[in-house]
Order: sequence, then C-alpha cells, then structure tokens
Amino acid sequence: MAGASSSAGLQRWELENDVMDVGPEVDAVFKYDEVQQSGIQAQKPWSKDPHFFKHVRISALALLKMAMHCRSGGNIEVMGMMQGKTVGDTFIVMDAFALPVEGTETRVNAQAEAYEYMVDFVQTSKQVGRLENVVGWYHSHPGYGCWMSGIDCSTQMLNQQYQEPFLAIVIDPIRTVAAGKVEIGAFRTYPEGYKPPDEPASEYQTIPLSKIEDFGVHAKQYYSLDISYFKSSLDTNLLALLWNKYWVNTLSSSPLLGNRDFVAGQISDLAEKLEQAESNLVHSGRAGSFFPNDRKKDDSQLTKISHDATKTTVEQVKDIATQVIKDLLFNYRPIAGAQPSSAPSEHQPEPMQLQ
Repeated sequence: MAGASSSAGLQRWELENDVMDVGPEVDAVFKYDEVQQSGIQAQKPWSKDPHFFKHVRISALALLKMAMHCRSGGNIEVMGMMQGKTVGDTFIVMDAFALPVEGTETRVNAQAEAYEYMVDFVQTSKQVGRLENVVGWYHSHPGYGCWMSGIDCSTQMLNQQYQEPFLAIVIDPIRTVAAGKVEIGAFRTYPEGYKPPDEPASEYQTIPLSKIEDFGVHAKQYYSLDISYFKSSLDTNLLALLWNKYWVNTLSSSPLLGNRDFVAGQISDLAEKLEQAESNLVHSGRAGSFFPNDRKKDDSQLTKISHDATKTTVEQVKDIATQVIKDLLFNYRPIAGAQPSSAPSEHQPEPMQLQ
C-alpha cells in the first residue's frame, strides 16, 4: 500500500510539473559529444546576441534534487551547481549537486572551499564517465518568489564573463510546499551597458513589500527563459529511489505547521500593502481631478493586493483539505457507542498493518 501511494505521489508530481517522458529512443539527449560542445565553445554564438538562449530543459532527477536541497534549507538560502550541455538556444540540465556554502535569510555566499568542492566534484564525475560541464548555478529564495536580486545579477554577470555558457536558476521552496508545484525561474543577465528592448509583461508574482524595491531596480538587467522538464528510461530507477525519501518527508509533514511562519508573514505583508494603498488613495482622492493617472495606479495596486490575498486563501484551503484527508486516513477513531467486536465484520475495515 505504501509503495502504491508513493508511486501515485510521484505520478502526480510529474503531472503537476509537466514532466515529459522522452522514451528510450530519445535517450541520446544524455549522450555528451565533446567535439560538438567544443565547437559551440569556439563559435560563441551568445556573444553576438545577448538574448541568444531562450529555453531550458531540466531532467526530472535534477529538478527533484534541487527542490529537495532548497527545501532542506528552510528559511536559509542555499546554493548548488548544475551540470549539462547546450544544444542550439537551449540549456539541457541533466544533474545538480549542492555546495557547502554559508547562507542567510537574504543571501548566500560561496567561499573558496565551495569552489574547491565544485572543481573536485566535476573532476570526479569525469573520472566515472560523466563528462558534462557545469552550466549554471541555482539558489533558493525562501518565501519571496523567483527573481534576481542585485547580488544575484552581479554574481551571474561575473559567471557569464568567465564561464559561458552559464545559467541562473532560482527556486522558492516555501511556495513550492504551499502550491504543490515547484516554484522555479531560469534567468540570464544582459551585458553591462546593454539596453534591452521593451518586453511584454511577465507573469505576475507575489513580491513582499520589503523586496519590491530590489525587484524593480534590477528587473531590466536580466531576462527569463522558458522551462520544460523531461525524464527517460535511464533515470527512472534513480528518480524512484530519490522520490521515496521525498515522499516520506512530504507525507509526515504538516503544511499548516510547516508554513505557519510563511503564512503569517504573507498576512502581515498584505496588511502593510493595504495601509500603503489606503494612504495613496487618500492622496489621489484629493488630487484625483488634477492627476487621473494616480487613480489608475492605485486601482492597479489594489488589483495586485486582491490577487495576492486570493492566492494565499486558495493555498490555505488546499493545506486544510490535505490535513483533513491525512487525519481521516491515519487517525483511526472508533464510532462512539459502537460495541467492540473480536472479529471484523464485512462492514468494518481491518486496521492497517504496519510492517
């Protein structure tokens, strides 16, 4: 029964994250052609077009490893590296590994020992036949969305100068637990001094009030890439073994308890945004006849607050439903007034036997 539940949980996780099965006939995606990759390095097509890379394909195994690592950090930012290759305008991420770094709730810094660990890891990987190079880094933004801060942009610009092709990925583990789907973003920075063309508005995401300024200041320094996920017959067994650990942790945890600090922070942030919106409305009410654009700005701000409040409510309803289902499944309570029976009847299910 536990095996069936774990398998069903893995299938649901793959469906929610749109993981595509490439099949055994397309397992060639895992083959590393050194001559081809050397040719790409010699041509450097990204140097002529700052917007050259547009897509990222991530293996389900790498996605799960990154999500588990980021989740293990809790409210502390963690960091790791990704291995893979590039094909045309697409990054293909085949594996990921964590770095021993010191992080805080707002930033993560890689010291010399972390870079030494990375070099040793890559060299050891090549000795066992894993020829993929490091193609990027990932880190977590616990509770405040997937975007690039000023420090993230500086780090990514430095990496793109000396380690191209290079990719940055940001994962929000808190919102991943709340939503049930991996909250992830893939980014690349523009060269210094480059003025990007006007781009269509990206999908709206909730940004805490304390982070909005940092989010807006650096928004034009980078762009996001489309992300898709895949798995093949080669990594199905490894994915199943890794999922068992992830599944047990998920099943034994309570989203209501695990996310209570995050939810309290969201409610506090909504209250601050409402106070700010109210102050702006009072101001625009007095000067609305002279500055009609201020009124439109306030309406947009209230719309965003409403969107944030709705999202928080939906996530809480989902967490409550999950908790109720777990309670019904695992907390057996006899019916009051019912006579105990030594032999189970056909209408009374037998207690679940744990092995």
